[in-house]
Amino acid sequence: MALTQMQLIQSLGEALAWFEREINWGVPATELRHLCGRIGELYVAMITNGQMATQVDQRGYDVVSAAGERISVKTTAQSGYEGHVSFNQNSLALVDRVVVLRVNTEEMQVEILLDKPVDEVLALCSGRESGRPSLPLRRCISKPASSEPPKSLKQVIYKGRVVKELETGPIEVSFNGIPQVPAKPVLRELAMSLNIGLLNSNGNPLNTRQLGTQIIRAFRNSVRSRLISTEPIIVAA
Repeated sequence: MALTQMQLIQSLGEALAWFEREINWGVPATELRHLCGRIGELYVAMITNGQMATQVDQRGYDVVSAAGERISVKTTAQSGYEGHVSFNQNSLALVDRVVVLRVNTEEMQVEILLDKPVDEVLALCSGRESGRPSLPLRRCISKPASSEPPKSLKQVIYKGRVVKELETGPIEVSFNGIPQVPAKPVLRELAMSLNIGLLNSNGNPLNTRQLGTQIIRAFRNSVRSRLISTEPIIVAA
């Protein structure tokens, strides 16, 4: 039976929550391939207003979009671009489009690395002669549409660290102009000094984006309250 859009969204949320729980229990992301793949298929079905393939172990494709495109979905949890994804050249004849995704385990969100027609993807692959095309993840890196860096929506300076929330969503932290990578340990330290809890309502650690957002909000509220408390009191005659 086809899932409704609401059911796809609910299933995706539950799958991501399950994935996050396993990660927090110390399970390596590489051991969660089946769950990672399920998250990718649900995500693509949702964004294309499509449906999951109706047959178990459907050859070639995983999702059929609302426009009728047969989509092969490849999902990784690898943080860098050193790996690759492989295809069966025979089953690719049944595919119209390929989407490569990454589950960002730091932000616990799905990122699109590549979304192209199958012919364009094959042109990026190596090993086609062997019948097992392989797509290096480094070839999924898209050139930015603009050379301008993303704008900062919000920014605070606390304990010498500059915490920025970019318009594209991510949080950046720098100290004396030097990016702090990874940012999460620094954000945890700043959060504790601001008496911000490190866990969410489900008892799971806050991710980088959540920590950054709460730090910016708490710091601004602290500054605002100090300004209000130091305003002179005017007594009417």
